[in-house]
Amino acid sequence: MSYRLSLLDKSPIAEGESATHALHRTLHLAQQAEAWGYHRFWLAEHHNSAQLASPAPELLIAWIIGQTRHIRVGSGGVMLQHYSPYKVAENFNLLASLAPGRIDLGVGKAPGGLPLSTRALQLGVHQDEKGSFAEQLALLDGWLQPAALHSDEETLNATPQPARPANRFLLGASEESAQLAAELGWQLVFAAHLNGDRQLLERVLGRYHQLSYGQRALVAVQVVVADSPAEADLLVSNLRFYRVTVKDGQSVNVGSIEQAERYVRQGGYHDYVIEPRTPSLLKGTAAQVHAQLEALHQNFGIDEFVIDSPVVDEHARLKSLELLATHRLVAA
Repeated sequence: MSYRLSLLDKSPIAEGESATHALHRTLHLAQQAEAWGYHRFWLAEHHNSAQLASPAPELLIAWIIGQTRHIRVGSGGVMLQHYSPYKVAENFNLLASLAPGRIDLGVGKAPGGLPLSTRALQLGVHQDEKGSFAEQLALLDGWLQPAALHSDEETLNATPQPARPANRFLLGASEESAQLAAELGWQLVFAAHLNGDRQLLERVLGRYHQLSYGQRALVAVQVVVADSPAEADLLVSNLRFYRVTVKDGQSVNVGSIEQAERYVRQGGYHDYVIEPRTPSLLKGTAAQVHAQLEALHQNFGIDEFVIDSPVVDEHARLKSLELLATHRLVAA
């Protein structure tokens, strides 16, 4: 098993519990992930959600690095369209100065919420000054590059400048993302947990590998592990998501038909399609899931998987992630 396992957490809030409880569970999961041997622990960004407690991954990163020892901690990811690239660079340069060699900056293009929160996050932003996502990412990349500090008041740096800057990742599932990541020298993370199209995966990974002169992309996958295949089937039996495709607009994945309808209503869209989809995931016993991961590793040259667990039940989710990690240790 020559691939790494990393972990993505969304700080889910179970019915009847508080956000405080959910966030402490995220911290506990990070500590467990470190003990189990996961390589990275990433935090997602979601806005205006009663089901998810993490709208600001950089704040959670700061909290978690102080209570773990060596696991890499990062964003999966910062939704750059809402923010100043300069401020994002300052945040992650500060984090990298606090925990040298442990910080990852993952950046995504999605809104991380519905149009109401997008408008609130971008209130007062001049769209004509903001530029395209590619232009924003290039600015961010420039601010993250180590540079000689000058006392000249006319020179602008994103301080503090760390000795070991954050590792940089672009989250996406398209050939355009592969090209952009390669051009800037960022690592690509293919979002197979949102788009499981194998032909697209092959094209995107191949293009990135070619354009980046041999770099390998990470791949995010949804995984459910249980003691038996039947138990794993039961854990995923009610999982669904909905794809909202808007003509001449950004398409998104949401967790329910109610969210899909709110998205088009809040955005004032009239030309759209809502499609129910079954999540693309790997499921079964730990041995079965590792066999599937090994096949992906062999077929597509994937050296690291970012694991997203869609299981809602707290204990089943923790067990799933532990089984995945400890089976690998036993096999080794």
